[in-house]
Amino acid sequence: MSTPNSKLILIEDDDAFRTTASRVLTQQGFEVRDAASVEDAEAQLLSFRPRYAVLDLRLGEASGLALIPRLLAADPECRIVVLTGYASIATAVSAIKSGAMDYLTKPVDIEVLVAALHGEATSREEALEADPMSVRRASWEHIQRVLNDAEGNISETARRLGMHRRSLQRMLQKRPPKR
Repeated sequence: MSTPNSKLILIEDDDAFRTTASRVLTQQGFEVRDAASVEDAEAQLLSFRPRYAVLDLRLGEASGLALIPRLLAADPECRIVVLTGYASIATAVSAIKSGAMDYLTKPVDIEVLVAALHGEATSREEALEADPMSVRRASWEHIQRVLNDAEGNISETARRLGMHRRSLQRMLQKRPPKR
C-alpha cells in the first residue's frame, strides 16, 4: 500500500514507454497515474495531487514544460523530472527555471530516474564530458535556443534563423546529434 507522499504522475505520449515505466515505478513503491497528453494530465490533476512527476518534454505537438506550473500549483513541493529524447541546453535551462528538479535524456535507467525523483545524485557521464561539442551538436543547440526564445513557434524560429520553415521542421524531427 502506498502512502500519500508516494503519488506520482507519469506524463508520456509513447504508449510502450509509459506502460513499462508505470509498471516499474509501481514496483518501486509509487502510486502511479499516467497521462498521454497535456489534456489527460490536466484532467488527472483535478482529482490527483502528485508528490512526484515524470514529464516528457514533447507531448505530440505540445511542450510538456507548459505543465510544470500546473503541477506546482497542485503541490508546490512536487518533484518534477523532465525526460526527453531531444535534449538541448536551452530546454534543460527552461525546465529547471520553470521548477523541474532534474532533466534526463532517454533512454534512462530506472535507478537513475528514481534517484532523480528522490533528489539523490545521479551519475550522468554525458553531462560531465570534457570533450567539446561537434559543429552539428552546436548547431542543434543554437536552433533549440532560438526555438525556445520564439516560444516554440516554428515559423518565427525559421524566420529568425533565415531558413525555410519546412527545412527547420525536418531538422527538428530528427534525433539530436551526439556530442
